[in-house]
Amino acid sequence: MKTRKTFVGPKLRQLRKERQQTQAQMADALGLSATYVNLLENNQRSLSVQVLMRLAERYAIDIRTLVEDDAPTQLADLRNALQDPIFGETRADLQELRAALDHCPTLAQNLLTLHSSYRALSERVIGMVDAEGSEGVVHASPEAIVHDLFRRNRNYFDAIERAAEDLRATGPDANDEIYGFLKSHMRDDLGITIETLSVADMPDTLRYYDEDAKRLLFSQGLDHPNRTFQLAHIVGLIVYGAIFDGIVAEAAISNPRGQARSRVELANYFAAAVLMPYDAFREEALSCRYDLDHLAARFGVSFEQVCHRVTTLQRDGAQGVPLFFMRIDKAGNVTKRFNATSFNLAEHGGACPRLDIHMCFRMPGRILPQTVEMPDGSRYFTINRTVDRPTFGYRSQDQRLAVSLGCALDHADQVIYATHAPTGDLVTPIGINCRLCPRQHCTQRAQQPIHLDLPIDENRRGTTRFES
Repeated sequence: MKTRKTFVGPKLRQLRKERQQTQAQMADALGLSATYVNLLENNQRSLSVQVLMRLAERYAIDIRTLVEDDAPTQLADLRNALQDPIFGETRADLQELRAALDHCPTLAQNLLTLHSSYRALSERVIGMVDAEGSEGVVHASPEAIVHDLFRRNRNYFDAIERAAEDLRATGPDANDEIYGFLKSHMRDDLGITIETLSVADMPDTLRYYDEDAKRLLFSQGLDHPNRTFQLAHIVGLIVYGAIFDGIVAEAAISNPRGQARSRVELANYFAAAVLMPYDAFREEALSCRYDLDHLAARFGVSFEQVCHRVTTLQRDGAQGVPLFFMRIDKAGNVTKRFNATSFNLAEHGGACPRLDIHMCFRMPGRILPQTVEMPDGSRYFTINRTVDRPTFGYRSQDQRLAVSLGCALDHADQVIYATHAPTGDLVTPIGINCRLCPRQHCTQRAQQPIHLDLPIDENRRGTTRFES
């Protein structure tokens, strides 16, 4: 097996500056030459195990802080930020961005922090954020906080995966027996009783856990796959809540609503990991080329749950296809998003109307493939389909949402739906959403771009009312 070289230049430089040392002083501490330290800081030499151990010993640091590679996520975040129309049409290429992360990591991180604050302020200005807290403090929405948390961790939480594997190891191998196992575990080991009540008794609630009485109440409107999912969710919160708290604390999330929303989504992550164990699920996904209906049937889960799970296959050395996930309602509002790619997902308001995710509502239950191109020229393959919400009666019929799952076009050959993917002239040019899209002469434009003045000529009628 080929050994992977470890380059830690920016982190080593940051460590030295935090200790207020020169390269010569660090070299003395490590028993190296100043020239060699300089080469390490500029990624011209890889870090040996011996030097790594000396660093851990001399500076009392966790070696994981040096060797963990977060460059791919930072590169994608930086690339996404610089696609914002406020930076104009001139964009740094990948080589420049990599150079910035290698040689000016603090500056790059500060740029990302500044852009994040600008984004939160923009949301507040257009009325999309519920601003809380002291005067003068801008809070991101809980949904944005969750997205950023998952994004920073590449949509993968190893501690949660291991906890889910430990729980699953004590239960049955058969997927159709997991519901009974979880129910018995809650009753016998956690002392929790489970009751199912009528929709009339729980008119606006699908699941409620009474912590004081140790009662878990389910509505009859919740179907079996989702009921099993909720059992695993509650087990996660009760038994493994400390893991979730640690992740939230490490992310320095201070907003109470953001903390609560993050814990909920981390518990959802745990539930998916219990129902779809990482190794078995990844092996099956690769074998069937991401046939989502096959995976849903194989693991006894819903289509939407499978879509969530495939985005989390990002374990080092055992990765799946990097995917993004987006869900919208019938008005086009983005209601959920997860991203393990460089695709720039809409953060608020509506998604691009040229995405076929909107077309799904005309053909419910059908998977619609589409190849799209972003304004920067990057191309992605997507699949789009409706998913149904719980139905309580005839007054709650047709509570559909639509989901989109996509990957960079380079990975499309690993996805079965791309066998006859459209290419060439059939590629659809899209944007993030109308407020941020720089494309001119788009027949679907619904709003004036924030940072672009479209030409208006009184004597000419263009393709839309926003330009002529």
